[in-house]
Amino acid sequence: IEPLLDDNVTIKVLNLGTIENTSMGRMVTRTLLSVAEMERDMIVERTQEGKLFAKKNNPNFKEGRPKATITPKKRHAYELITSGKSYKEVEAITGFSRSTLFRIKKQIEASE
Repeated sequence: IEPLLDDNVTIKVLNLGTIENTSMGRMVTRTLLSVAEMERDMIVERTQEGKLFAKKNNPNFKEGRPKATITPKKRHAYELITSGKSYKEVEAITGFSRSTLFRIKKQIEASE
């Protein structure tokens, strides 16, 4: 916001009125930015507290994104690849992209 005010841009906030490059306008801007920063910090704190609570009280809690499951469609694609079909043929049959097929093959071989 400050670079805009330095360029003499007037900002109109619907429920606050006009913020201009005056001492009062700069004070309002800094106050709003401070409130926004405090709100972001509170969100981070609450999120961390929630994770900590979940770690202590939920034995099945796992942080991060869940691992991708091997679906029957992925298993079928893997079987086609290992049976000798080309990646292009398997791509046409299953609808998976070539890079996804490489990931599926790697994932299944790592789990076996």
